This record gives sequence, C-alpha cells and structure tokens, in this order.
Amino acid sequence: MGIRRPAISTAVAAALIGSLGVPIVAGGAFAADGAATVREDFDGDGYQDVAVAAPGAKVGGHERAGHITVSYGSARGLDPARTTVITQDTTGVPGASGDNQVFGYAMISRDLDGDGLTDLAVVARDYRPDDNVNGSVTVLWGRETGISGQGAVRIGAPANAEVGDDLTAGDFDADGHTDLFLRNGTDYDYHDVLYGPFNRSGAPAREQQVKVYSTDNSINSTATGDFNGDGIEDLATFYVYENHAEGGKLWLGTKTGLSTVPQRLNSSASTAVADFDHDGYADLATRIFPNGDTEGTEEDPGTVKIYYGSPTGPSQTRTQTITQSTAGVPGASEKGDQFGGRLATGDANADGYPDLAVGVPGEAIGSKAKAGAVVLLKGGKNGLTGTGAQAFHQDTEGVPGVAESGDLFGGSLRVLDMTGDGKADLITGAPGENLGSVVNGGAVWLLRGSASGATASQSVAYNPVDIGAPAAQALFGANLSNDNGSGTVIP
Repeated sequence: MGIRRPAISTAVAAALIGSLGVPIVAGGAFAADGAATVREDFDGDGYQDVAVAAPGAKVGGHERAGHITVSYGSARGLDPARTTVITQDTTGVPGASGDNQVFGYAMISRDLDGDGLTDLAVVARDYRPDDNVNGSVTVLWGRETGISGQGAVRIGAPANAEVGDDLTAGDFDADGHTDLFLRNGTDYDYHDVLYGPFNRSGAPAREQQVKVYSTDNSINSTATGDFNGDGIEDLATFYVYENHAEGGKLWLGTKTGLSTVPQRLNSSASTAVADFDHDGYADLATRIFPNGDTEGTEEDPGTVKIYYGSPTGPSQTRTQTITQSTAGVPGASEKGDQFGGRLATGDANADGYPDLAVGVPGEAIGSKAKAGAVVLLKGGKNGLTGTGAQAFHQDTEGVPGVAESGDLFGGSLRVLDMTGDGKADLITGAPGENLGSVVNGGAVWLLRGSASGATASQSVAYNPVDIGAPAAQALFGANLSNDNGSGTVIP
C-alpha cells in the first residue's frame, strides 16, 4: 500500500490549512464522562485546570512554531496571573522550536504515571534527522508547583516512524491506568496502544499494535467511552478518504486490552462522550458529515446525532438528531453555521446528568459573519433535549468582548469545574479573534456553571497579549486539552 495522505479534517488542522497552509493532522477527540472521572488537575489543588494551544504562534523567530499555556482553576475561574506559557524552547522540554512545528496542535490531559496528578501530553510536528522520525509526543509532568518543562520527556518511537497522529486516551484494560492510542511506527496500517502506567522516561508498561486500516483512508476523529457498560473503556475510530466519509470502527476494551476485531460504526466529523441519560452506558455524540461529503462542512448548517449506549455499544436504533431547527434550540439552522463543529460534555447545572456543549463557530451574529456561538443542551433521564437550551456569544450581555466577523467563538470547547463549586464551567475559544492590530491572535473565555446551566455572570476572558505570550497569528484557543474535534476553518 502506498503512503497514505494525512487526514486534514480536524479543527486545528483545518484552521492551520485555511489560514497558514500547513498540512498537518490533529489528534483524535477525547471526552470524559460528565461525572468527571478524569480530573484535569495539574497541581493537585482540587480545582480543574485547562491547557490552551496557540499552534500558529511565532516563537524564537520560527513561523508557526506554536506554544501552549496552562491556566489553573480557582474560585475566580481562569486567572491570567496563574497561567504558564510553555514552548519547545522552555527549559527541560526536549527539542527546540522550529518552523511549522505547531507545538500543541493536539493535547491530552491525563494522569499517565499514576501519581494522582494530571500530566499533559503535547503533540508537535517536529522532524528529527538523526533517526528520521516525524512528529513527537512530549509529556509534561503534573507537579504540586504546577506544570513546567522540568523532567519533560518524549514518548519513544522507532527510527523512521510517524508519531502523534490520532492521540487518544482511555483505560482500555480496566487496570486503573491511562493508556494512549496513537500512530507511533513505520507501518501505515497500524497504530500503537501504549498501556500505562508510564515511567518518568516516558516508557509504557506494555504495547499493542492494532491494524486500524484495511483500505487507503485516514482517521479523522476518535472517541473513548464505556459504550457497552462492561466497566471497560472502548475506542471508536472514524475514517475519511479524499472528499468522502468512510464510516467508523468500534474497538471494544477487554481485561487484556483492545479487541482487534472491530464493529462497524457510522461516520462522524467530531465527537464527544457522556452518559447523558445516566443509564450506565456511555453515549456517543457526533457531528454528521453533510451527505457524507467531508468538503462540505464549511458551508453546512450542522447536524448533531447522538447514538445512545447499549449492551452491544452505540445503538443504531436508539438515536437522536439535533439541529438549530430542533424545538427549544436557540437560533436557526443556516448555511455555514457549522453547528457541532466542536462538542464537549460536562454537568453545568449539577443535576447529575451531563450536558452537551455545541460549538457553532460559523454562526453569524447580526451582520457579523462567522462571529460564532456556543449552544448548551441539557441532559436528563430521557437523554438530551432542546428544552432549556442556552446560547452564548460575544454580544451576550455579560460576556467580555464584542462579536466580530471571523472570530469563530465556539471554535474550541471544554466543560470543566475550574471554580470548584461542583458545577462545570464552559470554556470556549475564538481562535480567529483579532486583538487590535494582531490578526488571528485568539482568545479564551470561561462562563461559570450554575443551577440553571452556564451563565455569563462573572465570566472572564484572556488572550496571549494579556499574558505576554506571542500573539500574532497565534490562533490562541484553536485547541484545548482533551478537545481535538473537527470542523472549524480560520478565514
């Protein structure tokens, strides 16, 4: 089989191609159950934290080198004063910044070494001529003093390997340790599963190779969750080829690791996972490719489809389709809205049922094209509903900033309890936000959770200028840790 062209349908890849002409692959999506079984707490203080990527940032004179920031939760939420900027030039981080390395275009936040602190795995597109390796996954270890470059390591890769594509986390053998799925080898038909715990040199406890390709296509998105309710996380992979979607595969987790015989799934452009109806089965939320056309997402109004979990995995009969024409959902289904361009889950109102945050990055706000918005759908005993759904954008009263054409508010999403009050907060990026004369600098917002859902009251925002980080064309907020969906294009 010939060399497979990289998939380019994820949000960060699409954003970088659309604005910068960099053909890269972003990692697969990972979304935890709404009960927050995965705590993204890098310093162990009880507040959840978030890592934000600026993959287009110029660093050390290098174009599109990329940087990330780690912001720590507090009673105030996002706090620019408690934000750390990390590049490949940061002391302790392996390698060095370089052109087109887009450090942080995909990130996973999980406890990789089992010490109780969340670690951060960061993907870059660097090249190492000494062993002809393309790409890297750098692990930044969680510490009570916070994330830094101290002790950072690259996950090992064989010579001549392609590394980092489709990075996804889960516990596929139910041993209580995080495992990583990713491309990490020389054979294009196979991906690796690296089983935790990882040691501080970056080595896994064991490895498994899975033949993920049986034809000449590429993975465009992934998801993990216990879809069949057996207590073990499963892996879903979704495929595209050229301009059309090619379905998906479900790899069930077992006590010995991932099954190597997959079940067939329908296609998905982006994903999120949670048990929306609290029946013990993880449910799969997806964005549908319009008519199976992967090149039609930019002009697509957007459709979200939920496959509810069952003893056999995501059900093909118990499904739900939601658009902006669904009763109770704010807005109208219009060309180019991209409803579902990003998806994220969490319990914003603390009622015990996870909610679904839906990015609508192409939404026009008045006459401002592609200003962007976020819709929050509420979970309940019967699953998701349009009843009580909320919408937010930069012209919503209380939200900092002003909606402008091309902002792409909702271009990245996470739902995390950063304020520590038991109600998950909505974090969203607008990677196309212009900061005065700084084009596509980007920004990130936090909208607090409340008994009624998300609220604009006491919401906060920050951008790379606020923290003294490189800002020009940075695309700050193009990607958040554990948020690697698809569908957003920077103008």
